[in-house]
Amino acid sequence: MGMTLDTLQTLQSFIRVVELGSFTAAAHEADVTQPTMSKLIAKLEHQLGVCLIKRSTTALVLTNEGRRFYDRTRGLLEEYADAVAEVRGQSTHPIGNLVVAAPVGFGELRVNNLAIEFLAHYPDVDLELVLNDRIVDLVEEGIDLAIRLSDDLPPNVIARKLASSPRLLVAHKSYLQHAPPLRVPDDLRQHAYIRFGGIPSLSQLSFANGEKTILVTPTGRYRINSSLALRQCFLSGVGLGTAPAWLVQDLIDDGSLVQLLPEWSLDFQPLYLVYPSRRYLPQRTMALIQFLRERFAKLPGFIPVKK
Repeated sequence: MGMTLDTLQTLQSFIRVVELGSFTAAAHEADVTQPTMSKLIAKLEHQLGVCLIKRSTTALVLTNEGRRFYDRTRGLLEEYADAVAEVRGQSTHPIGNLVVAAPVGFGELRVNNLAIEFLAHYPDVDLELVLNDRIVDLVEEGIDLAIRLSDDLPPNVIARKLASSPRLLVAHKSYLQHAPPLRVPDDLRQHAYIRFGGIPSLSQLSFANGEKTILVTPTGRYRINSSLALRQCFLSGVGLGTAPAWLVQDLIDDGSLVQLLPEWSLDFQPLYLVYPSRRYLPQRTMALIQFLRERFAKLPGFIPVKK
């Protein structure tokens, strides 16, 4: 299949069918009929000798070959667009669709506002923010950029560590007024400890003070797998607990929460930007990476990585 302008147009049509999830929507955007768009993709499949898209009455599903072809051709078309702009003497600027994955709590508390700010800066970019706490397959799920708060990273990706957030022990003043004294880490056993659920490693805390380390397994009746709900529990005064500083530093700064045992340190939670390990990144992805690097460094509770 030679690379002609008709071929480029066909590939662009395929890309839009996939991104819009509909032959009808892609046809409407291109100002052609739905049968014309369907025949165009069928002709592409015939030329390639493979099935790219499985059709059904409810949805379009990419085959394995279709997913790989989509990922490769999308980068190809973006390079072509940049090359055309360069030849014409135009400066390239971010344009197109971005899909970004982020952890739920961090996404709701911080990334959502940053996404809105980014869109205001780049009016030609469409952005979808996908919030979940599992490790996503960037290529299979069409993710351009993922934000991770863990060293547990997906394979075959580029991961750029931007910052880290220390874990802090915090409580509301109303809880401390009626709670037992808390002078050393072992005193935690006498307190109502609220723990983030679903992560077994958080059931035991390792406190460090110089060369001295103390392991404590706090007890408590309540566990919850939501960062924002944990934050609310601390504010309500029903118990104390640990949390990464990005979740509670603003509340410590304004006096809503008190940091406890500040002379003892806990572990740090890393912050990574993760993207597919391909040679070419479109302008919109590079713009978002640079934007997030600058904004994350200014968020409360993060210590930027030294360049």
